[in-house]
Amino acid sequence: MQPYHVVIVGGGTAGWLSAGIIASKNTDVQVTLIESPQVKNLGVGEGTWPTMRETLRQIGIGELEFLRHCQASFKQASKFVGWQHGGKEAYYHPFSAPAGYGQTNLAGIWQPASADDFARQSCAQVAVCEAHKAPKSLQMAPYAYALNYGYHLDAGGFVELLHSHCTAKLGVNYLTGHVEQVNNHPSGAISHLILADGRQLNGDLFIDCSGFAARLIGQHYGIKTVSCKDVLFNDAALAVQVAHADAHTPVASATVATARDNGWIWDIALAGRRGIGHVFSRSHTDADCVEASLREYISRDNNLKQADISPRLITFEPGYRQTFWQHNCVAIGVSAGFVEPLEATALVLIEKSAEWIASQLPRTTPAMQILARRFNAMTTQRWADIVDFLKLHYALSQRQDTAYWRDHQDRQSWPESLAESLALWESQPPWLYESREKYELFSSASKQYVLYGMGFSTTLAQPDSQQAARLINETRRQTEKLLAGLPENRAFTDAVAGTGQ
Repeated sequence: MQPYHVVIVGGGTAGWLSAGIIASKNTDVQVTLIESPQVKNLGVGEGTWPTMRETLRQIGIGELEFLRHCQASFKQASKFVGWQHGGKEAYYHPFSAPAGYGQTNLAGIWQPASADDFARQSCAQVAVCEAHKAPKSLQMAPYAYALNYGYHLDAGGFVELLHSHCTAKLGVNYLTGHVEQVNNHPSGAISHLILADGRQLNGDLFIDCSGFAARLIGQHYGIKTVSCKDVLFNDAALAVQVAHADAHTPVASATVATARDNGWIWDIALAGRRGIGHVFSRSHTDADCVEASLREYISRDNNLKQADISPRLITFEPGYRQTFWQHNCVAIGVSAGFVEPLEATALVLIEKSAEWIASQLPRTTPAMQILARRFNAMTTQRWADIVDFLKLHYALSQRQDTAYWRDHQDRQSWPESLAESLALWESQPPWLYESREKYELFSSASKQYVLYGMGFSTTLAQPDSQQAARLINETRRQTEKLLAGLPENRAFTDAVAGTGQ
């Protein structure tokens, strides 16, 4: 009897993460990844959530190996600059929860006096990020931490590492070739692929990781996308890599998102360089104006090596598939959907989707149909949550300087679910039990950080200044302890690069 066969079409981060997760959880399953030499990987997605630590551990990749191979550094938060008024004001969305979270809703008993107070006074991670400190000491075990963290990584290096590990350690079969033809069973499920050189590839489950081409879910099955352009206007980005000014330049441990006239700039610090890009809406501006804005941002940063840059233009239509799992084909990664990288949701969606599939591999047609329905419902809800959460950053802005920001504040562009949530949060802050979704991506803590960072106000029914003061004092003591004990990010990355372990 032939082993159950999972065929992954497309490499990149989506393909190799899916291969690693499925193969590590299912040692009795054959996983084959086929990659076309004609297709270039998108190569973005340099920020991860803390979930990546457990994913790497599960796959069997050591943290030191990962950090070295991917020029990786720590990501502890996202920092938003200029989103509220267009100036130098800033707030953080840290990966660690507010003080007392889980037992006490600090946002429900205390309202900050100014916009950046909530994260700063409820979470020590803000001060640690401001000081360019690492979230752990060099003596800590791999993946252990003093503060919750993800990573900034080089996407190309990550794909190389996953490729090598999956084929050498997890038994993933790797093929190169172009899918010329997709053949179905009479039921409509895919039976096999025909490659350009005539090879035939049979499978039980086919995973489409072919990016924008969507070779299986889009081209073969004709599944359309649900456009988000009327909610999230951004549909292009100019991306560039810039070296640090010198070997002693501080390495930031937060992704910095700086609002601009018609979009925003991401700034991701790796051990050896920074990845910088300007996301924008082609309906509101053009690439020439955006490139001038990007060049100006880089030119005034003394921590960057000043050199001529040649930004790469990436265009996309923001949206996601109407159906993600059709018959025995499921889309993961860009083939499933793509929106702007504001909260680094691309990689975590790959992780979550692959983990669910890996633990629920359907062995019969009835099981396939049931799991497909459940996966489609769950993933559709996740995409709706992503759209709501990203739009939240724009909807609360008070900027009136360009049509781009005014259009985002127009309630006609808000999803009904977001408008409903904002109405609820006027009288009670986000908390643990308001969501009906077991698999929600964004916790109430994340929503609180963005809401109150953007200056939102909740009318509190029962403020408790004494308990609030106790929690804030706990944060202050923890902050002092961590600042004294944690190494700087630069020192940590330099030490990792110098180890031979």
